[in-house]
Amino acid sequence: MPLKRRQIAWRAAQDLADGAYVNLGIGLPTLVAEFLPTEREIVLHSENGVLGVGPAPGDNEVDWDLINAGKQPVTLVTGGSYVHHTDSFLMIRGGHLDLALLGAFEVSEKGDLANWTTDDPAFPPGVGGAMDLAVGAKEIRVLVEHTTKSGAPRIRRHCGYPLTAAGVVRRIYTDLAVIDVTREGLVVRELVEDIDLPTLQAKTEAALRPAPDVRPLRAPAV
Repeated sequence: MPLKRRQIAWRAAQDLADGAYVNLGIGLPTLVAEFLPTEREIVLHSENGVLGVGPAPGDNEVDWDLINAGKQPVTLVTGGSYVHHTDSFLMIRGGHLDLALLGAFEVSEKGDLANWTTDDPAFPPGVGGAMDLAVGAKEIRVLVEHTTKSGAPRIRRHCGYPLTAAGVVRRIYTDLAVIDVTREGLVVRELVEDIDLPTLQAKTEAALRPAPDVRPLRAPAV
């Protein structure tokens, strides 16, 4: 069975290094805050001016003066801080973020990222800080469901939507697989146990090849 959205977020959280400064993009990536490994110190950043974002608040803890870039209520960890919006973007543009976890409409086989507009007039574009993050963070990883609701592939040979940035994505977490973007193409590192590589390939426009040590993709029921 495909992973659920919270399970995708859990899997991405397991790869975050101790001491990393990480931006969580709007949408699915924000769930990562719920699953940080407790033995590691990971500092979460939100481009609207929060450093030290904590997990989502309980119903009795919501403070609407404390929100992330997606206007969702968040908490602040001990030692966390608010900063001016300008200072927040100086952190991004100055190369001070180790990693950005972003959502996407499409990712190409070369790591091109399209996540700010679909050219659909019913869904107005939302640039936000995506372009700054895509080129300012030291590494970009994407969290996305493997196909659209209609079954169209999101991992493509070439993005059909306008690009946010070219050649920036290094790893893709989907509900079916963990895929690395390499110079030799897309490499499947982990695969859910219910499907095989030909089945995954049928859901992916770009060519895939398995890693020599491809592993099962498993996640707890979170």
